[in-house]
Amino acid sequence: MPTRKHFDRRHFLQLTAAVVTTSALCPLNTLAGERPVKRSLKKGYMLNTFPGGKKAISVLEQFKMLKEAGFEGVEPSSELDPEEVLKARDATGLTIASMSCGTTTRSFSSANAMVREKAVQALVRELKNAKDYGATSVLVVPGGVSADVSYVENYQRCQECIRKALPTAEKLGVKMALENVWNNFLLSPLEAVRFVDDFKSPWVGWHFDVGNVMYIGWPEHWIRALDKRIAKVHIKEFSRKKMNEQGLRAGFSVEYLEGDNNWARVMKAFDDINYNGWFIIESSCASCKQGMEPMDYLTKVSAELDKIIAS
Repeated sequence: MPTRKHFDRRHFLQLTAAVVTTSALCPLNTLAGERPVKRSLKKGYMLNTFPGGKKAISVLEQFKMLKEAGFEGVEPSSELDPEEVLKARDATGLTIASMSCGTTTRSFSSANAMVREKAVQALVRELKNAKDYGATSVLVVPGGVSADVSYVENYQRCQECIRKALPTAEKLGVKMALENVWNNFLLSPLEAVRFVDDFKSPWVGWHFDVGNVMYIGWPEHWIRALDKRIAKVHIKEFSRKKMNEQGLRAGFSVEYLEGDNNWARVMKAFDDINYNGWFIIESSCASCKQGMEPMDYLTKVSAELDKIIAS
């Protein structure tokens, strides 16, 4: 009859063999009791950050180059001609993932009621354009706080403006996705959650920018707090070292995968909330594009996005 010592040793050897077999078959991130990661994320590109300048290359050519570089969709701005965008979409088969109308909605903070009303009407128009594009959300910048606009004033004005556009969003089935930008507003994930939840509507969500929170916190904390409220994601790199040495905005002057974003933790957070939507490149590093042909740069960041997704 085997002794306790023999049983423990045999049990240990069996467990060891099982772990070796598992490690050969599964990714490393499944060994600590985690489920295998199977990500079905879609790759997009924000047209406002197209290399070489937006006006230097036609919208159609931009779409063609993005498709060749391996992107599946784009995020055009409200400044573009809708007919030109639709022709480029139909010619290439790229998806319009989202639509950016941040320039318009920054006016939600204005003390002038007529200015705010004009911004609301512009947002309503862009919601209709987004519907025509087949986009499921529009990017909304929630005003801004400044020396002349208090936090409370901006909170109230933005809520009022968004509520005015909400019936249109509901009717069209297009979500208004608020982005965390450097506008001195909604500076914590819990506050962002409260702001969205105040509307009690599935047609108000969040357009999460990974790089934009790096100077005040950690993206993975925001991701888990915002959870299902996240409609789209902007992918930006950020260097805290450059920020500390050269100034706040210098933090963006870094290549993808060479900054301080902990992409493994970020991706784990997205896995935890079961996010399977769009990852949209917003390349804010102007110096990174210098000396490169647009096609070469797009191919480069497309490959870098693949590595980020696989982190």
